[in-house]
Amino acid sequence: MDFRKPIISQYHAALEMLKQTILACPEALWNNPDDRNKFWEVAYHTLFFTHLYLQESRQTFHLWSGHRDEYRFEREDKSEPVEPATKAIVLAYLAFCQQQVVEQVSTMVLDENSGFDWLRFTKFELQFYSIRHIQQHVGELMERLGPQASEIDWVGSKRAEGSPQSSQPQ
Repeated sequence: MDFRKPIISQYHAALEMLKQTILACPEALWNNPDDRNKFWEVAYHTLFFTHLYLQESRQTFHLWSGHRDEYRFEREDKSEPVEPATKAIVLAYLAFCQQQVVEQVSTMVLDENSGFDWLRFTKFELQFYSIRHIQQHVGELMERLGPQASEIDWVGSKRAEGSPQSSQPQ
């Protein structure tokens, strides 16, 4: 069995749910000064690591053209205020990651090592790890949305070119 298609489908389902949380986020919550990690920072962080872990290795990773170091909440100096990434910027990065999923997973050698020395498992397991990372942050962001999270549809699977295959949890 070729596992690439279901991996791509699950990445796209997780990214679709992230997209829904971004679209549902009100402006007041996007850069809430009371949040240690802002909504937009968590969304950007999620996409940054999705993009990174789709690559062969850290050495072959090239930053997205819209990247700015100050967008990452892992940055060294958090004392300086940062102009937040807009929803349009984060959604553009999400679209880029959706393309990367198809391009990278389609040619990935799944039984090779992860390519990241801090993750000691195969590329195959790395895909599950990365999808779980997306979903963990989607859950976190949905929690922040409170009652508005009810607007977020469950996406069971999603083909790259199509609509969700399932909109209800199993």
